[in-house]
Amino acid sequence: MKIVAKKKLWKYLFWLGPFLIAVGLTVGLISEQWGLIPLAFLITGIVISGLGIIWQSYQSNWWNRRSTQAGTNALVATLAVLAILGLINFLGTRYHLRADLTEAQLFTLAPQSRELVRVLPQPVKVWVFDINQNPQDRELLENYQRQSSKFKYEYINPEARPGLAEKFSVKNYGEVYLESGDKRQLVQTINENERLSEIRLTGRLQQLTNSTTAKVYLLQGHGERQLSPGKDAISQAVQGLGNKNFTTSPLNLGETSKVPQDAAVVIVAGPKRGLFEGEVKALQEYLNRGGNLLLMIDPNTDPKLNSLLQEWGVRLDNRLAVDVSGESVVGLGPAAPLVTEYGQHPITKDFGNGNSFYPIARPLEITSVPGVQATPLLRTKPYPNSWAESDLQSEKLEFNADKDLKGPLTLGVALTRKQAAKPVSTPQASPIPSPLPSPTTQSKTSPTPSPSPKTPQALPLPSPTTQSKTSPTPPAPTPSPTPSSQTATESRLVVLGNSDFATDGLFQQQLNGDVFLNSVTWLSQQDQQPLSIRPKEPKNRRITLTNTQGNLLILSSLLVLPLIGFAIAVIIWWKRR
Repeated sequence: MKIVAKKKLWKYLFWLGPFLIAVGLTVGLISEQWGLIPLAFLITGIVISGLGIIWQSYQSNWWNRRSTQAGTNALVATLAVLAILGLINFLGTRYHLRADLTEAQLFTLAPQSRELVRVLPQPVKVWVFDINQNPQDRELLENYQRQSSKFKYEYINPEARPGLAEKFSVKNYGEVYLESGDKRQLVQTINENERLSEIRLTGRLQQLTNSTTAKVYLLQGHGERQLSPGKDAISQAVQGLGNKNFTTSPLNLGETSKVPQDAAVVIVAGPKRGLFEGEVKALQEYLNRGGNLLLMIDPNTDPKLNSLLQEWGVRLDNRLAVDVSGESVVGLGPAAPLVTEYGQHPITKDFGNGNSFYPIARPLEITSVPGVQATPLLRTKPYPNSWAESDLQSEKLEFNADKDLKGPLTLGVALTRKQAAKPVSTPQASPIPSPLPSPTTQSKTSPTPSPSPKTPQALPLPSPTTQSKTSPTPPAPTPSPTPSSQTATESRLVVLGNSDFATDGLFQQQLNGDVFLNSVTWLSQQDQQPLSIRPKEPKNRRITLTNTQGNLLILSSLLVLPLIGFAIAVIIWWKRR
């Protein structure tokens, strides 16, 4: 009896092992800390349970049973399979191996994107401010994240985290921002019809991580707006350019005879005095070599830029833009036109019907010029809400049909001009030894394509005229230069009939700052994609059948093939009968 009681005591004692294991797991899971106490319970429980199993098998000769051996083999095989599956999952999460079997590689990043992400100099994060998470956009971001641990992304609900949305100045759902250090840049706005684009994301990523910044020069010396804080200064606009990763510097063309080579954009903000002829020519030469210029010209001023503007088909109207529709809204009087109508252009594409106003502005007249593409940016309301007032001395502004111009008026315009490919001046340009004077003449004429502002029609093609006078066979050296020795550029020009809108205090009002910053961004040609990533589109492999082919397919699948099968079955049955 004592032996039996002792055996039962040991049996109940070994049940303490599973109990201690359960206690250790409970303590660890609740406290979320696997310290000394839960580990002590777990280790003690495991040891007691193991001793109990060994003692029980020794007493009952359990290991020698055939069922025990079969069960043990099954248990070991099951544990081995689980261990292999766990190892495969571990390696799968650690090392990614994906195969894109689509012909156009729709689910694979372009080589340019992969290389750019792999060599990221610092961590980059994509913020998607949207309520819904589109699987297609998420898969694209996952592909980027697989390339480098420095690339992260996160979906943010603007309503749940309004502080973060305000930090990025989020205006609409679906805006995607890229952040690296203290730099932030809008990638695009996604919606049901427009998904996240690899081309845009890679392009913005390259711009954000690029150590080189675009250089913006602001012309000085003619009463232009002051760059440092002060009365009627544009210091907030200059600060906004710095936040957009631009580097700003003053420029005095009276001291330097030409615009610096590193100038991405030149800004002429409200000059009160006229420019010298040499300064105007320097700006013309800058545009002719692919430069970008922003002109903000106020009324009652003559900056002597008519010869330059004439080449682009722009004329400054000396009248005053009047808008009586927004007088009570803006509170600045009828001489501050309120603009809610914008042209279809990258500068104003996201403005919608937003407000921007321009105190004391002059209208612009646009005429068509061959080779120049003009897009009006800012337009006032139609007459009788707005008109161009010619009597600037009158205290009461009234429309005069003989002198004034009915609205709508154009207050801003964006222009582009493609520059013809010009061969680089090298003495080896012509392989024929006989016409040696032609390269010399060409090198003298091609750098100055606009020697006289009075002849804009000779601007695009100055060199062929000179060549025809000096050499009887000019076409021979013309096609000979290789593409590497030619440069095809695009010049951009934005003309605004006002500069007050960008001054301190007004710059942050409504869309005034956006007009200025978007104009400079577009002029710097940052919208041009630096990486040649072609969009991937699935190939259409659908078969288009005629009615005859469709009927034949239906008859063959529903009648012919079943009859053939039935005939084979009858033949087999007949042979076996």
